[in-house]
Amino acid sequence: MTHRATYRGRFAPSPTGPLHAGSLVSALASFLDARAHRGRWIVRIEDIDAPRTVPGAADDILATLAHFGMHSDEPPVWQSERGDAYQAAFERLQATSLIYPCGCTRREIADSLVDAHARHATLAYPGTCRNGLHGKPARAWRLRVPDGAAAVVAFDDRWQGTQSQNLATEVGDFALKRADGLWAYQLAVVVDDADAGITHVVRGADLLDSTARQIYLQQCLDAPTPAYLHVPVVNNGIGEKLSKQTGAAPLDRNAPLGALIEAARHLDIEVAANDLDAFYSIATAEWARRFAR
Repeated sequence: MTHRATYRGRFAPSPTGPLHAGSLVSALASFLDARAHRGRWIVRIEDIDAPRTVPGAADDILATLAHFGMHSDEPPVWQSERGDAYQAAFERLQATSLIYPCGCTRREIADSLVDAHARHATLAYPGTCRNGLHGKPARAWRLRVPDGAAAVVAFDDRWQGTQSQNLATEVGDFALKRADGLWAYQLAVVVDDADAGITHVVRGADLLDSTARQIYLQQCLDAPTPAYLHVPVVNNGIGEKLSKQTGAAPLDRNAPLGALIEAARHLDIEVAANDLDAFYSIATAEWARRFAR
């Protein structure tokens, strides 16, 4: 895995549909942070989940980013082309007995979580297959998490402050390869960030809960841990996270001004209508200066 010292950030959308106001906030935050640190900003298309990928969505995302003044400093990376890298990381973990096959169905996991929660007030995977499949066929592959104090992963988030999660009691052994044969998000994102030399991850707070798992997996793979910044998510009118599932409208490429100003204000950047010139003029980097943390 490639390790680099200079600032390298990324925006990693899933091509499940067009960009919306919520994804624009994440894109703008990561872009401005890279510019504030005079670093590189890379777009990574997270198209590893083929059943959810919408044909043409990736090209639409790249075109929309360009219309909004954000261009990847390097050729975009496509997760669907990186299967060999994920396989290599998987085999490395397998050689150290850190992963094991799991034969549980989703229904069995759900039932066991309900039972475990009733007994121990936890919703973590209870380790049903840790010591063997008990006659069931292998479905997914899970990463063992440590017990006791070693299970606590703490980190400082540049927006959210100090964070801590007990992997054993709050998560449990988590999947690296899914029952459908696809690579899990946690493995792919850690391998991608390490290979690209990503030093700073700026993304939505809906992914904050995944960070401890990713840090632990980085440690297992001897990969560096980036600095993290999780920006507040955009909610719809009834308080739900704005997403394609909650009816988020696609961004209008022909009217970037209003959407950019709203995204900037969501990031606590006070801007006026004529400030769009400062955004497009990257040499001045005025919006980046105001965002810098």
